[in-house]
Amino acid sequence: MAGKKRALEGGASGRKAKKAKSSSGNPHEKSQGEHSFTGDSAMMAEEVDFPRGGGTSLTALEVKEIRAEAIKEADKGILSNSNSRLQLKPEGPKRESLRIEHLNYKRIVPGMKILGQVVSVHPLVVVVSLPNQLVAHVPITKITSQLSRLLESMDVRSDASGESASDTVADNVPDLSELFHPGQYVRAVVANVHPPGTTDLAGLMRSRDEVVKASRRVELSLVPEEVNAGVRKSDLKDGYTMSAAVQSIEDHGYILDLGISGVSGFLSFKDAHMEGSDEKLRVGCLVDIAVLRLTSNGRTCNTTTDLKTLVATSVSEVSDVTSVLPGTLVQSLVTGVTSNGLNLQILGFFDATADEYHQSRVQRTPKVGQKIKARVLYNIPGTSPPRFSVSLSDHHLGLGIKSAAVDLEGPSLVDAFPIGTILDSVKISHVEPEQGLLVEVQPSVDGFVHISQVSDEHTPILSGTSGPWKIATLHKARVIGYHIFDGILQLSLRPSVFLQKFLQVGDIQVGEVIKGTVKRLTDSAVFVSLSERLDGVIWPNHYADVPLKYPAKRFKVGASIKCRVLTVEPERNRVVLTAKRTLMDTAQPILTSYEDVKIGTVTHGVIFAVSEKGLKVEFFNNVKATIPAREASETGAKLTEAFTPGKVTKVRIIAIHKDTRRIVASIRQATSVFAPTVTDVSSLSVGDIVQGAVIELQKANIVLSLQPSEARAHLSFVTLANIRGTTIPELRTSLKPGAIIDSLIVTSVEEGFVIVGKPEPPTKTKLSMDTVAIGQIVRGRVTRHGRSGAQAKLTARITGSLHPTDACDDYEVGNPFPAVGSALQAVVIGIDKSANHLTLSTRPSKLSPDSAKPPVDRELSSVEALKVGDTVRGFIKSVSEHGLFVMIGRGIDARVQIRELFDEEGGSFGQRNTRYIKDWKSRFVANQLVRGRILRHVVDVDNKKVEMTFKSGDLARNHSKLITFNDLQEGQKVMGKVKRIEQYGLFILIDDSKLSGLCHKSELSDNKDADVTIALRTFREGDRVKAIILSRDPEKKQLSLGLKPSYFAEDEDVEVTDDESLKGDGSSASEAEINEQNDLTHVSEESMEENLGEATEDDSEDDQPGISIENAPEEPSISSHRRQPLKLEGFQWFSNDAISEEDSGTGSSSEDETESRKKKRKKRKEIQQDLTAEMHTKNPESSADFERLLLGSPNSSYMWIQYMSFYLQMSEIDKARATGRRAVQTISFREEQERLNVWIALLNIENTYGSDATMESVFKDAARHNDSKAVHLRLAAIFEDTQKYEKAEEQYKRTCKKFGQSSKVWTLFAEHYLRRGRLEEARKLLSRSLQSLAKRKHIKTISKFAQLEYKLGDAERGRTIFEGIVDSHPKRWDLWSIYMDMEVKQGDIQHLRNIFSRVLAIKMTSHKAKSFFKKWLNLEHKLGDDEGAAAVKQRAIEWTQQAAAAS
Repeated sequence: MAGKKRALEGGASGRKAKKAKSSSGNPHEKSQGEHSFTGDSAMMAEEVDFPRGGGTSLTALEVKEIRAEAIKEADKGILSNSNSRLQLKPEGPKRESLRIEHLNYKRIVPGMKILGQVVSVHPLVVVVSLPNQLVAHVPITKITSQLSRLLESMDVRSDASGESASDTVADNVPDLSELFHPGQYVRAVVANVHPPGTTDLAGLMRSRDEVVKASRRVELSLVPEEVNAGVRKSDLKDGYTMSAAVQSIEDHGYILDLGISGVSGFLSFKDAHMEGSDEKLRVGCLVDIAVLRLTSNGRTCNTTTDLKTLVATSVSEVSDVTSVLPGTLVQSLVTGVTSNGLNLQILGFFDATADEYHQSRVQRTPKVGQKIKARVLYNIPGTSPPRFSVSLSDHHLGLGIKSAAVDLEGPSLVDAFPIGTILDSVKISHVEPEQGLLVEVQPSVDGFVHISQVSDEHTPILSGTSGPWKIATLHKARVIGYHIFDGILQLSLRPSVFLQKFLQVGDIQVGEVIKGTVKRLTDSAVFVSLSERLDGVIWPNHYADVPLKYPAKRFKVGASIKCRVLTVEPERNRVVLTAKRTLMDTAQPILTSYEDVKIGTVTHGVIFAVSEKGLKVEFFNNVKATIPAREASETGAKLTEAFTPGKVTKVRIIAIHKDTRRIVASIRQATSVFAPTVTDVSSLSVGDIVQGAVIELQKANIVLSLQPSEARAHLSFVTLANIRGTTIPELRTSLKPGAIIDSLIVTSVEEGFVIVGKPEPPTKTKLSMDTVAIGQIVRGRVTRHGRSGAQAKLTARITGSLHPTDACDDYEVGNPFPAVGSALQAVVIGIDKSANHLTLSTRPSKLSPDSAKPPVDRELSSVEALKVGDTVRGFIKSVSEHGLFVMIGRGIDARVQIRELFDEEGGSFGQRNTRYIKDWKSRFVANQLVRGRILRHVVDVDNKKVEMTFKSGDLARNHSKLITFNDLQEGQKVMGKVKRIEQYGLFILIDDSKLSGLCHKSELSDNKDADVTIALRTFREGDRVKAIILSRDPEKKQLSLGLKPSYFAEDEDVEVTDDESLKGDGSSASEAEINEQNDLTHVSEESMEENLGEATEDDSEDDQPGISIENAPEEPSISSHRRQPLKLEGFQWFSNDAISEEDSGTGSSSEDETESRKKKRKKRKEIQQDLTAEMHTKNPESSADFERLLLGSPNSSYMWIQYMSFYLQMSEIDKARATGRRAVQTISFREEQERLNVWIALLNIENTYGSDATMESVFKDAARHNDSKAVHLRLAAIFEDTQKYEKAEEQYKRTCKKFGQSSKVWTLFAEHYLRRGRLEEARKLLSRSLQSLAKRKHIKTISKFAQLEYKLGDAERGRTIFEGIVDSHPKRWDLWSIYMDMEVKQGDIQHLRNIFSRVLAIKMTSHKAKSFFKKWLNLEHKLGDDEGAAAVKQRAIEWTQQAAAAS
């Protein structure tokens, strides 16, 4: 600034004031604590002791004080001369009083900084209260730059990745309701000022709230870069307050965006005082901060959000006027007192004003020269030098909400004076002639009456000295609103306002009958004026009891109308009315909340939805109920024809689900002739034994009245027919209303109805997961068969499983697989409380340990009970490409490889002749009883899998021990395979061991001049070689090998046979560097099948029983029928003439040895051949082989996936990934299925070896490049197959959200739940799916759910669903066929006969009838008897005769 700043606090910094003397010489001394004041002229560069031109350095205040003192002395007669001579004239110009002006919309200009207070928070906008009863709005794009970027990224990702990605990003974008709350103070800058009448701005849309409407004119911005514009780094001192945005979240706190170049803020978690809340701030959040300190490097500013610090700290100096932000607490000096406010000086040189609305109601009016605290509200635009408006109000100084009490701890104005409160006496304290009245409600509360609210008549101007609005007069007023920022009430003195019954929506009661005036009629609604400030709406379906063709004839603008309040929505400021005569004149109870609903209540409701399954009715206040189709009509007519939306109907409440707030009602039971039968069924529970009287016979069920509760119950005809051992037609004939049926068990209680079933023998205690114990006898019914045995339903919530090996003591005599629907009595041997599941056993030795015979097939509970050579029996679990899996115990599976299945003629334990049995699979089926012997101990400890053989003979062949490091000696010759090829040599895996050694390239050839690099290229991974151990390092466990032909010159035969391979008797050794130890990991059944293939690949290569694929997993396996690799012992690397005698022998002159060497050379020549000649008949064994094959078949996904598998078996995960990525880029875009296969392989790799991040990345790429739905479903199946059920469920939810219009997605999700035993979740999906699917897909989806109930759930429930489908669509022959197929699996021929009889009673073509009769006849041959077949033939003849007669 031009002028030198004079501090207001601390006398040390200010200069001493000049002394003024009177004419008598008595000095007038100023008090020591008082400071001198500088002039406010901007032209004065500095103060001088003797100013030129007769000026003065005294302030106007000092001059005024001196003048007053002189006058006082003159009055006392001290002076002898006249007062005019004694009066001291000021040496400077007189300071003029500043005019105090109120803020209005005309004075608000863009760029103006202002303090506001949040009134309300909307999804896209924040409404802010400003000083002097003004309001503004802040759009969501003007909060912070970080929040705007999050919104932009959400839109971009939504366009790129679909809805699922949009939902994921939306989780990171905070809602405005999370960032702001009503009453919060915000620093803002005016972004734009719109002209009056502007609508639909910044997401405000059409609002009925007057405050929201008024806020449209002014648009604010809270972005720190704009609000803090002009603040310099030098201003960031202790106590400086400002607003900032959360830029990022770090380990110890938040990085803040201050909007100041070169400086960022840091807010530690410790200093982030969020009113006791532990919830972290979100990125993009706006916070008020106080500066603690600026770091030494000047780049980081430490801050705090402590409210006490923000309230108490004040600023004493700033570098520039632009550094004075709204909301800053400053020390001020009172320079003048006027009738409508105060003149002040802040920060030593800036003028400020405080109007009457922002004065303290507790402290007295300050005097001139008094120092007080003030908070800056806004800078007054267009003033030079700059001026500010400040507030002295207590709630502004404390940054709180105005209280009705003297202190801030009392109730708020909203609570103390609700809208509509009538104040008997308010006192006018100030009059604004063109604006309104400021009145005193009580000593600490003021109110404002706008000029339009002082009288019902037009009042152009107000006078405070005459007329009815004189100051200090008392008036009656009514509260009609609030001015939150100013902390005053909005009042009205109009008599018409006192007569209004409703001032806000909350005053109206639901169900109340009110009168209004038709305001306007549109095509979509009728708007009714209820009072001056409130309107109501009538929707077209509530115009009358019947639809109106010409609504304008009934609803005329200006006409009076009588309505009943249907709903009240205070949050939307809306009242919904009904003009239906039935609802207005009803004498029935009015249901306005779910708490008012009681079973048996009869009331009126309005139908708002009609479907084939039922009706939906609406009561008052959005209370809704569902009416099932069976309760909608007595006649069974189509609901779509009998009922229309908007119809008023009388209903009776028959069931209430408080947890889901679901109400079930009935039209049929609401009639006066219907005897009410709905009773409270809370006294009944599942498992109770009851009796009932027959009330009604329906198509598939019998309706009973249970005694003595009189509750209605349903009993299936099929169940009762099974109980009595008769047929359903005979049962219908014999059963009459009133008949008593005893000993029924309650199986379900739902919707006010009880479902009963076949009674079970009574037990002493009810089965419960809290009381069940091991060894307890339980009873249930078999519902289905799974891979692990029979699944049984014990109670409505408890299920059980019976493994085939736990079903009987003798597998041949007993029944390991009980029929579906059969009763079951078993003993509990395992309890899983989390899944409400029991493991059962029906072995007689378990049920009756004392009387049972010794078991023929012992129970195997652990693999430790098995020994090599034990003979056991089991059941085939599955037949794979490479062998069998046999269930020999609960959770114990044995693996039988193909070579262990048969003792073929001419074969021995050393030969694998099973390869010649091409049709071996036909000899084995699932659940087949087999016998075998334990061949080898545990393969997989976690999954309890063992090796088993069906062969006879000595089992010692299977127990050869692995060679250990100590078994090998220098000079020993071994057989092995090339494991890896490096530039410096070969790594060779020694047979019958896990040991590998290095053959340096210098040990490949005897020719010293030969190029060994060429020799290295000739070898391929997997080639069999013969090597000699040159040296061994026991400490490092390293072996050095040699392949020179001279090392094997003395051997009699270059061909290595199986007998020459070494067999050690030690355990496998570990290697430190070059040996890659393979630890056994978790092996699933699928990977066990792969191991089966690997174990049978080298059938013709050797027969070393001690070696298995588990001991050498590094060997790649591409095909299950790989040829024997070439044996490269003694390979001739170079031309024949390059071999000298020195290379081939030791120089011996013996003729026998020479002859022997010639034979060796001859054999070497036979071995040397073109290795690429057999590529079309020989499976690839190296990456080079794969590359050559892919040149001819680049679009073969099979070959690419085999290539990836080749790398995986060598633990080259990254190479497998790279190969997959290369494949999807190479395969032609037209081969969509081939590309999809490779993508699925990549997903499997990430699922097994990758992380969640890599899986998500591959999944998104796959979804973009393929059919997105197919990829979503494949990923869910991958998770499910690998038993990652939680991820599978999450993926299904994700898929349903994105592809909710697909029936397949919902049915697969339901199947997932059913396979996990989560029946209720699966059944809830049906109703959810029907809300998302197109109507044409409903029947298909319902049918799929019914089929799943048959297969995995409750067959009775599936039957009920199918009954509903075929009843509503009797001519859908495909549905009838599916229904029949499902019932065939149940084996109930009598029920099938009933279905065929029903379908053939429907009119159809002869061709269709022929197919049904043919299907019926085949089922009679399979499931029925000869009499049934004869009856079908007779029925066919009768049908043909009737059809001929009709035509």
